[in-house]
Amino acid sequence: MTQFFRADPRISAVRTTRNRAGALQILRDDPVDLLVCDVSTPGLDGPHLARALARIDRHPHLVFTVPARQHPPRSFELDSVEYVDKPVTAERLAEAVRRTVAACTDETIAVELAGVTRFIRRSQILFVQAQGDYARLHTATGSHLIRVPLSTLEERWEPYGFLRIHRSTMVALPHVDEVRTVGGRMRVRLRGRTLQVSRRQGRHVREVLLAGTAGEPPRRSAEPVTRSRIADVG
Repeated sequence: MTQFFRADPRISAVRTTRNRAGALQILRDDPVDLLVCDVSTPGLDGPHLARALARIDRHPHLVFTVPARQHPPRSFELDSVEYVDKPVTAERLAEAVRRTVAACTDETIAVELAGVTRFIRRSQILFVQAQGDYARLHTATGSHLIRVPLSTLEERWEPYGFLRIHRSTMVALPHVDEVRTVGGRMRVRLRGRTLQVSRRQGRHVREVLLAGTAGEPPRRSAEPVTRSRIADVG
């Protein structure tokens, strides 16, 4: 894995260690964007890491490498965590880097209401709905109308995990909790909200959702390049 990360032009530095003390020292000494950890590393399971990361200001994207189909229960609070089955492939590592780059380039959107301007982050958006030449951004706490067409947002945000599921709806795939088919119609569920997938988009949506663990779309060549710091433990 170290060789793969060092060959990626988006990564500025790679640091490795084989034990808990070394990993915690790296986290304290230098901001890390992506932490790759073997789940069998003593003292670096989910609860231990959660406590360690709670003491630092900037939390890295965390990837556990695990034996195939043996994901440990997620009974701890980490904002950004995923599991990669062994043997680890270059494609899955590339996806982890892509996610980290997206997080490091989170966009801030200004929204106005009654003369008050608020700022929300792209990563907070669950789904977007078209309203004529406007788009309504839905977050966990409310919705906001902006004067940007859905087609423009789709082109801008597709590299960051957004997918059109209907001609009037686009979802943020990292927030999708489940997908189900009822009466021949597909639906996706995000934070308690159920959204209809159009028949035209159904096959593509299913392919994307099943393509990887978190089901994000393929990378696009227009993806911005951000150099990140990686720590590999194990």
